[in-house]
Amino acid sequence: MQNFTIKDIFKGIAFSQIQLENATSKFEEVSVKRGDVILNAGQSVPSQYYVYSGCLRTYFIDASGKEHTIQFAVNDWWISDYTAFFTGGLAILNIECVQDAVVYKISKESMEVLYAEVPGVETFFRIKMERFFASFQKRILSDLAMSAKEKYKSFLKAYPNIETNIKNYHLASYLGITPESLSRVRAELAHE
Repeated sequence: MQNFTIKDIFKGIAFSQIQLENATSKFEEVSVKRGDVILNAGQSVPSQYYVYSGCLRTYFIDASGKEHTIQFAVNDWWISDYTAFFTGGLAILNIECVQDAVVYKISKESMEVLYAEVPGVETFFRIKMERFFASFQKRILSDLAMSAKEKYKSFLKAYPNIETNIKNYHLASYLGITPESLSRVRAELAHE
């Protein structure tokens, strides 16, 4: 495992040496190349992924075949199809690597064991999920109320270092606009 330690993930939690070893053993390192898909819609979702480096995205394909990017996950973020992960259902989302990445995957069963072994981990994840839910709610509201320019500025603030590493149509689909509209927004901002 590179220079990775479990403390990279669970910042601020005190682990005994045994807890540290047990927790580390529950994660599997996976190297992913740009373009690799690590989850396809229709599959079971036994794991979630901690992004150590690189960038991944979740996306949904509608009935007409159009892709809708739901999330980008960069260093120190988590990614999965959480609806399927928590309910045991099948994935409705796909996860694709958009920039070479190293991720650490952990199964739901291993997470449950880790919760029991290190109670601070359960609190850590509860707080992460609360923040995740709040950010998704903000995103829904921005999709309903913000202009394309405001959405783009908000994206740049949330993801300051990935714009040059993702495809324009992925960004446009995340913002809910066309690639042409994204070009217009960028041109407007360049002239401001």
